Amino acid sequence: MARKVRIPNHIKKRHERIEFKRLEEVKSKRRFYLIVCEGEKTEPNYFESLKNDLPKGVLDVCDFKIVGTGHNTVSLVNSAMALRNKWQTQTNRTVDKLWIVFDKDSFSDQSFNSAIQTCIANYPNVDCAWTNEAFELWYLLHFHYYNTGISRGQYQKLIEENFKKKGLKNYTYEKNSTEMYSLLETHASREIAVRNAVNLEKLYGGQQNYSTQNPCTMVYKLVAELFRLEKIIEEENRI
Repeated sequence: MARKVRIPNHIKKRHERIEFKRLEEVKSKRRFYLIVCEGEKTEPNYFESLKNDLPKGVLDVCDFKIVGTGHNTVSLVNSAMALRNKWQTQTNRTVDKLWIVFDKDSFSDQSFNSAIQTCIANYPNVDCAWTNEAFELWYLLHFHYYNTGISRGQYQKLIEENFKKKGLKNYTYEKNSTEMYSLLETHASREIAVRNAVNLEKLYGGQQNYSTQNPCTMVYKLVAELFRLEKIIEEENRI
């Protein structure tokens, strides 16, 4: 049996110091994303599943915290910023990017526009993935391009119809499902959803009355940022 080589303690300690320093440097370079959602389950469930499906290596350099607050529009934006500041103070870490996710729903035009404008005013460290009218529009864009306003009651029906056409004959939409992300990844296309969302945004030509932009969603920007899908966006904007 070969004799084990005994490493002197001073060399072991030096190696330990080097490794500790390396780990500290890696930790200090990690980017911290805070994603604050209006909904307490629907959106957080989707983004938690998405987080676990990010490309290899992303989670090595990024930390993600996803929170559902139950607040709406302006109060959500104010709550998200307060939460960011609180965490930065408590953890002594910088939140590199704050994303706020909310829908138009039945909220007033003024509240919806004001929430978006507040996010824009805090650019580039704050951004919002807003949707007019409901988050489910993002799901539908995985299947087809929709450029006419859709009521909340129609979303469920259309989602069910699209999944049934993909072979899920007994599918029934559950708003707070933890499986929606995986279902969309299996039976539809995230890349198609991004392309469709980009083309929807182009319809409004930079208008700033966001409450009238129905249908439209900026969720694609958050998803694209996490998956590094900027190339798709650039291609669509050149068309």
